[in-house]
Parts: sequence; C-alpha cells; structure tokens
Amino acid sequence: MRRRLEQTMTSSSLRTLKIAVGDYGHTRPLRTGRFAPEGTRWELVEVNPISQAFFKMVPSIDLDVAEMVLSMYLCARPFYQGFTAIPVFPVRQFHHGTVTYNVKSGIQRPQDLEGKRVGVRTYTVSRGVWSRAVLASVYGVDLAKVTWVVEDDDHMPEYRLPGNVEVVKGLDVAQMLAAGHIDAAIGVPASTSPDLRPLITDTAPAEAQWFRSTGIYPMNHTVVVRNSLLQERPDFARSIFASFRAAKEEYLAQLRAAAEPSAQDKAMLTLAGIVGPDTLPYGVAQNRPALEFVIQSAFEQGIIASKPAVEEIFLPDTLDLA
Repeated sequence: MRRRLEQTMTSSSLRTLKIAVGDYGHTRPLRTGRFAPEGTRWELVEVNPISQAFFKMVPSIDLDVAEMVLSMYLCARPFYQGFTAIPVFPVRQFHHGTVTYNVKSGIQRPQDLEGKRVGVRTYTVSRGVWSRAVLASVYGVDLAKVTWVVEDDDHMPEYRLPGNVEVVKGLDVAQMLAAGHIDAAIGVPASTSPDLRPLITDTAPAEAQWFRSTGIYPMNHTVVVRNSLLQERPDFARSIFASFRAAKEEYLAQLRAAAEPSAQDKAMLTLAGIVGPDTLPYGVAQNRPALEFVIQSAFEQGIIASKPAVEEIFLPDTLDLA
C-alpha cells in the first residue's frame, strides 16, 4: 500500500518549505498544501509566469523547491551551485509546430530560415532550444546561418551569447514579426497577424513519427531543490520526488475518469495518444534519450560550454527513482 504523504501534524510543528510550481492538474495538490514530505508543509510562492521562478533562485536563493526551465538550469549550473535538479519534468510538449513566419519574408520551407532573422523571447529558453534542435536534426537547418533575435538577455552576466544572437530591447518578438522586422519567430501564434503562417503544418504525424523513431519526448521544465536544505535533511531529495510523483499519479487517475476534461486535460490526452498513458514520466531511465538529446543540443547551440553526463545534472539520491 502506498505510503501516505499527507500530514496530520499541527501546522505549528511543521517545517515550512517554500515552493513555486506552475498551476497544472498534476501540481495542484502540491499548490494546495497536500503531499508535503513528512514533518513539513508547503508554502506556495506565486510566480507568474512560472518561468520567472528561475530569478527566485538566481542569484539569490529564495525558495526551497522551484520549477525551473531546464535549459536555463543547464546554462546556470557552472555559475550557480546553490540548487540541484531532481528528475521531475512538469511541462512537456513537442516542438515541431512552434515556428511562425511572415509571408513577406520569402520563406517556404525550414531551410529557408538560413540567412534570415528569427525571433525568440530569450536565447536559452527551453522552447527555443528544442525548436532549434528540431529544425536542425529533422529538417536540416544550419542554425549557425540564422540570426537569432531576442527581446531580452538571459540575466546571467557570466553567460556570453553566441555571435549570431542579436538582443533587441523595447519591442517584443510578436510585434517585430508582424511588422516584418524579423522573418520568423519561435512561439508566436500565427493568429497574431494575417501575414503570419506556421512554418510546419500537420505536425501531429511528424511528432509521433519522431517519438517512435528516437524515443525523445521533450521536457521544458525540471524541479530544483535548494542544496542547503539537503545538507540539513539528505532524505528530502527522495521525499520531494515522491511528493511530485504522488500528485501526478492522482491527476492521471482523475484524467482517465474525467467526464468534462479541461483544455489542459485535453492536451494531456492528445499527448497520451503519442507517448502512452503516462504523459508525465519522471526519473532518469525512461527519459534518457530526451535528456541526452537536449544536453547535446544545448552544447551545439552555445548554451553550455561542455556536456555533462545526464547523471551529473540531478541529485544522486534520485537517479534510481521513477
């Protein structure tokens, strides 16, 4: 029988853990205070959008547990050692359909991006990393021949952007694309302007085929834990992983029984048609193809200077968990 994680102790006797996670079906139990590790209680810190939780951990460490953009975590690891990831991945999606182009640019196929200016919010954001990786590995785009235009830098003074990245502050990517200041962009809906169209259409079959042939199911975010907390209680790494797993299992059981699924639920059910019933696999073993691929891609894209082994980026006590 699964060990019960919910606590019956009085709140005054519990250790408080500050946590920031997005509002998803599989994290909502944690956000409402359930499934906290034994002897603790969750204190939810609202961060909107959740990608900004990175800046609650860098440079100062203001949280005990935080959802973090995976590629930004990889980039920050050499410079900031105050937190370490556990193999929990709260946000997952395929990225074949994330590129939109302006019809006035002359672009007709992915390789036409070479020599063009392509926007993305920040260079190290996971959607950008995965989208560029798909363009290179699936469609043969030479990423070095593209000028990547970003609306903001990555707020890590120690990190140096590659030479083909241009920072343009004061305008957002969607405005630049609609106005024709850039030719294409990652993460801008085609509905933003009548001049915009998706670069790759009918993406579902392509995504399913890619998963079948490679085993790669992209993850955008991971979860990090403050290292000083683990120095106090080394068992917390496994306990926090168990908390996320219990919340996920409850959600997936509810998802399969839902009479009126939400938009988020429907997206999960669509993913289930590609990857199977566990649309949120945690742990290193079954996520190894995706983790090795994103590390390699981050290296090739100049986000990290050297490639760590998958085992190096997660807390050792969690490597055998699933």
